[in-house]
Amino acid sequence: MNVITVAQPNSADISFDIPLPKWLSECIIAHSTNEQAEEIGLICRAFNFAYELHKGQYRKSGEPYIAHPIAVAGLLRDLGGDSTMIAAGFLHDVVEDTEVTLEDIEQRFGDEVRQLVEGVTKLSKFNFSSKTERQAENFRRMFLAMAKDIRVIVVKLADRLHNMRTLEHLATEKQRSIALETREIFAPLANRLGIGRFKWELEDLCFKYLEPEAYREIQALVAEKRIDRETRIEQITETIREGLHQIGVNVLEIQGRPKHLYGIYHKMQRQRKEFHEIYDIAALRIIVETKDECYRALAIVHDVFKPIPGRFKDYIGLPKSNRYQSLHTTVVGFTGRPLEVQIRTLEMHHIAEYGIAAHWKYKESGGSNYNLTSEDEKFTWLRQLIEWQNDLKDAQEYIENLKDNLFEDDVYVFTPQGDVIVLARGATPVDFAYRIHTEVGHHMKGARINGRWSVLDTPLHNGDIVEIITSKNSHPSLDWLNFVVTPSARHRIRQWFKRSRREENIIRGRDLLEKELGKTGFDALLKSEPMLKVAKICNYQVVEDLLVGLGYGEVTLNQVVNRLREINKVQPESTAPLTLQSEIPSQTVIRQPSPTETNKSPIAGVEGLLYHIAGCCHPLPGEGIIGVVTRSARGISIHRQGCPNVENVPGERIIPVSWNPVNGRSQTYPVDIVIETIDRVGVLRDILSRLSDENINVRNAEVKTSMGKPALIALSIDIRDHDQLEYITQKIKNMSDILEIRRVGQVHEE
Repeated sequence: MNVITVAQPNSADISFDIPLPKWLSECIIAHSTNEQAEEIGLICRAFNFAYELHKGQYRKSGEPYIAHPIAVAGLLRDLGGDSTMIAAGFLHDVVEDTEVTLEDIEQRFGDEVRQLVEGVTKLSKFNFSSKTERQAENFRRMFLAMAKDIRVIVVKLADRLHNMRTLEHLATEKQRSIALETREIFAPLANRLGIGRFKWELEDLCFKYLEPEAYREIQALVAEKRIDRETRIEQITETIREGLHQIGVNVLEIQGRPKHLYGIYHKMQRQRKEFHEIYDIAALRIIVETKDECYRALAIVHDVFKPIPGRFKDYIGLPKSNRYQSLHTTVVGFTGRPLEVQIRTLEMHHIAEYGIAAHWKYKESGGSNYNLTSEDEKFTWLRQLIEWQNDLKDAQEYIENLKDNLFEDDVYVFTPQGDVIVLARGATPVDFAYRIHTEVGHHMKGARINGRWSVLDTPLHNGDIVEIITSKNSHPSLDWLNFVVTPSARHRIRQWFKRSRREENIIRGRDLLEKELGKTGFDALLKSEPMLKVAKICNYQVVEDLLVGLGYGEVTLNQVVNRLREINKVQPESTAPLTLQSEIPSQTVIRQPSPTETNKSPIAGVEGLLYHIAGCCHPLPGEGIIGVVTRSARGISIHRQGCPNVENVPGERIIPVSWNPVNGRSQTYPVDIVIETIDRVGVLRDILSRLSDENINVRNAEVKTSMGKPALIALSIDIRDHDQLEYITQKIKNMSDILEIRRVGQVHEE
């Protein structure tokens, strides 16, 4: 055990009974002898504070919890992080795991440290209706914090990397859950930021826990071929080094390394090949001094070895969106096996390894800006992500779009003026138009690619010159949603269609709210100050906009009603609320049945009689019902109150009935619904996944489509009660593609 005892000016000796890394020990000792060192002081104060707060806390491995913040701070230091980042590394868990507040952090360590800690702190002390909703809201907050200070995500990535390194101490199910989130979100984020050393390790660790058998197999195969591979690489290295020396190129380093395990496995899966069929599992990296020497080195490589056609990429002339620069070529080596060669300068190598962190680790001048605008052209993807994330209310849809946005490769195209536009791979002229400006997309009439008229769903390729033709009379087509690939374009097209139906949505939103709150005093309520406050809380400027959002599902009925209830609760006693508290339903409470209720029939009033649930209206527990004596031998038919099939039934055939309290059985009832939605690939799958998440059985599903018109999806589902139907209906409405959802029945003679 490495016990450090240091004397600090004006304080008693402080002992740390845990092993400390060398850099931290040196930092503490330096601070004890030089109180004026401001940056060192911040790091030491943050460590001391975290050490005291986490004292007595332990990780699943049994080691003191403070070992985790120390490791995170060390990773940030290795990346070249400044004292603020390193301090945030020590403090990143204190708000979540202790009683310390963000205000306490700001008071002790300043606003910058507070912002970084706030950006990586999960919303663990808030209540959410589902794990997906919690996850979505955490990511929303994190990306908004990134826009203010990009260092937030670097701290978060260091935190996640160390957690992945120590994942073996968690339960198997937890391991898989964390590894899956890491592979789908955090590894792509590291790639987007160009932090290659984090990306590769995160992917390999995820591979280890998500496909353990394949991981061990690839690991063994790579190790088995190591000696043969190293011998081959050494021969090639000496040949290239000699050739570069002859033309006067100063070689700083030539590295030969195997590709990381997940990269090999992913290539095998993508190309459907066995390990022995993947020849280029190793890459040779040549590091030189200047950009000019990169191209001279390339000439030597192609002179000594035969290049494979179509396998050359110039990322120096056209860097990747994460600022990665290098020359890539694949050649045939001495043994006839392909070998990938990468050529770059030392600065390019630092950027490839450290990404955005290289901006701080290797900066030549003091001071750096860390907000989104300072590196605007390099973080287009983040700006676009933030543009649409606040408008995408549904948690599951947000997570799905986030994964798509992070994973997609980029394509570089040009405007007629020569400006470079970065789009997702597979993007079309419509995506390009919306990237230029929303109104350009809305009024797009056609497109020319490289001077030729092209259809709007043509995939764009690197180097294409795209010209958009607009007309004031043109407007979006629903068909565009079938081929656009960027979330921003998809979102803006949907928003246009929803705004074009504004009046319909106002009426629908008003009807929903009126049905929930009652007609009495409803018009006065809409004009009231409490309702305007509800609109503001839900991010709408006026009540009419709130009704529009309610009409097309951007905000849920429960959200509006609950906000109104909260506001009415704090009304001054002298001011009578416009809506009685009893008129606003509270959260649903499922009452546990008493022992005497467990054997009761679901319907009260038909004891001892033959009855059936009417197939025309499919009434549910929680809805008003009436009984009708049928003319057939089927006994009494149970209908929803207001069912059109019983409007003309004589009074003598009507009997009063009601639902008995829940009897403990998981009985379900069939319900037919019709969903009107924007037609796109996968919309039915997304709807069914939401039903599956709630364990709702789907009896039948039918889809009707017509070119240029919304799709109609008819579903027959099994529902427990009225509350469950309302909940799942609202959940489906929250999807941005959904235009309308309604319950249907059939008319027939009783």
